[in-house]
Amino acid sequence: MFLHLAIYAGVALSVELMTYSPGIFRGLVGILVISVFSQELLLLHYHSVDHVGLEGHYHWLLQLIVVASLISAVAMTSSPSSFTAAFVLSTSVVFQGCWFMNMGFTLWNPPFVPKGCAMRMDSDDNMHGAVVCDTAEATGRAKTLANLQFSWILGGILIFTASLCMALGGKFVNTRRLSEYEQLQIRVVDVTPISVDVDDSATAAAAAAAAGEAQFYIDKHLVSNQA
Repeated sequence: MFLHLAIYAGVALSVELMTYSPGIFRGLVGILVISVFSQELLLLHYHSVDHVGLEGHYHWLLQLIVVASLISAVAMTSSPSSFTAAFVLSTSVVFQGCWFMNMGFTLWNPPFVPKGCAMRMDSDDNMHGAVVCDTAEATGRAKTLANLQFSWILGGILIFTASLCMALGGKFVNTRRLSEYEQLQIRVVDVTPISVDVDDSATAAAAAAAAGEAQFYIDKHLVSNQA
């Protein structure tokens, strides 16, 4: 997995540093991303075959996150402009990192092992052991706690990313409205200032009416944008 990750990182960095347009290599970068998540899922699946009980449950939940990352990577490769695919991919990658840290605390740090369970060390007393629960009730309680941790971490990530998207989206909308208003002002300035040197009152009234109509159009456009 780390080999594929290094290959992807090297190619992606090289593409970004190219002087010419890197858009033609998006498909290649997408395929490399898919290969990274595919290798990760493959290794986690076969690495978790001998994991039973609580440790196997944590690895199974991790595989769900990797599947979401793999599917969103395929969608991003097929449709690079899809916001939904980009959102799911970034969220799932952050979720993977948070879940790895949670597994590290829960499965390999004795003070955080669930109640009724304990770490079973290898014969040489190293840290390559497994968490074993005394009873079926303790195992069920520990798995329920893992499910709650999964939901809590996902909820926190979604709240953070949604808030960030709304904050940045609001700034983008305000900037776009200001740009549209400036374009309208430029159009009105180009149209309304008509220097007419006449004494005819009817012509002057027509020019005033045209200016009033242009201002009414601007006000109507601004009201519709605010609505």
